[in-house]
Amino acid sequence: MATARTIPAAPGPEEQAATRLRISEMFVSLQGEAAQVGWPTAFVRLTGCPLRCRWCDTAYAFDGGESTTVGDCLTWLRGSGVRHVCVTGGEPLAQPGCSVLLRALCDAGLCVSLETGGAMDLVGVDPRVSIVMDWKAPGSGEAGRNRGANLACLGPGDQLKFVLADRADFDWARDTLAGMNLEPEVEVLFSPVFGELEPRQLADWIVAERLPVRFQLQLHKLLWGDQPGR
Repeated sequence: MATARTIPAAPGPEEQAATRLRISEMFVSLQGEAAQVGWPTAFVRLTGCPLRCRWCDTAYAFDGGESTTVGDCLTWLRGSGVRHVCVTGGEPLAQPGCSVLLRALCDAGLCVSLETGGAMDLVGVDPRVSIVMDWKAPGSGEAGRNRGANLACLGPGDQLKFVLADRADFDWARDTLAGMNLEPEVEVLFSPVFGELEPRQLADWIVAERLPVRFQLQLHKLLWGDQPGR
């Protein structure tokens, strides 16, 4: 049974102005993954992450960035010209102000998704947000950081993503998934590590095993490689 995520009180202008975030970058591109793949999307990449996955492709967001308020961030997003917004990182939930930002975006009528590594507590995330949560495989070096309690916070509109580097990761993900008691509406994604696992190989394994998962590639990398801001 999923843990209810109740809608918190809307952050007023004063709270938005007082709540600061450290932002690595904000940009508009195509969403490359998950349910909103292909949509023009405004990305808000927050600085900082407690994990160090071996294949991380956004290590530049571990530190640095610029401090801004939730209110200023919301103003930029309203002027971005797109309806879809993705809050990502780094690990966005590592910043306490992330929850205020997510509420403000939902209250503004935007279609909001959150990309999270799965090590931070999901309780308190606005239920109007579509969560895309990684479940770290052993090849990442961070499988021990998976927060089991987060699985109960996933429900309709949310996704659980396994990024896999090799056959050992695939077998682990298959067996792990079989033991999970996920809500039926939670979509499970299997994705190859870019440049390590041949996509066709992963696709063949999924088909051979008849797994109830969705195969995905990172569309933005096929179009633009590892270029930041794309």
